[in-house]
Amino acid sequence: MFSKPAGSAPGSARHNGRMSLSEKQSRYLRGRAHALKPVIQLGQHGLTDAVCAETVRALHDHELIKVRLPAGERAARDGLVAELARRTGSELVHRIGHIAVLFKAGSPVSRIPLPEP
Repeated sequence: MFSKPAGSAPGSARHNGRMSLSEKQSRYLRGRAHALKPVIQLGQHGLTDAVCAETVRALHDHELIKVRLPAGERAARDGLVAELARRTGSELVHRIGHIAVLFKAGSPVSRIPLPEP
């Protein structure tokens, strides 16, 4: 099929430098994230460099995190979380309401073993 770069999480594919999760892997990560509390909260200033830096640190420490988004229109929240995922190099696992779940496999080996796609 296609080769996986060194340091990628087992069972995941990378496209354009970003990880692509299968539906099975997304379901697994949603289940793991269910009990988590949000560790990042976007405030009135929106997506700042400091928020991105803190998100990168949290993803490095935990690999799977929840982010609380500010109130507003659905399209605005979708744009914020998509931009946050892009700037941090993470994968959006799930977004419901004001909460988003982001995943970024640690390198060289992820601490969260993903099921095969």
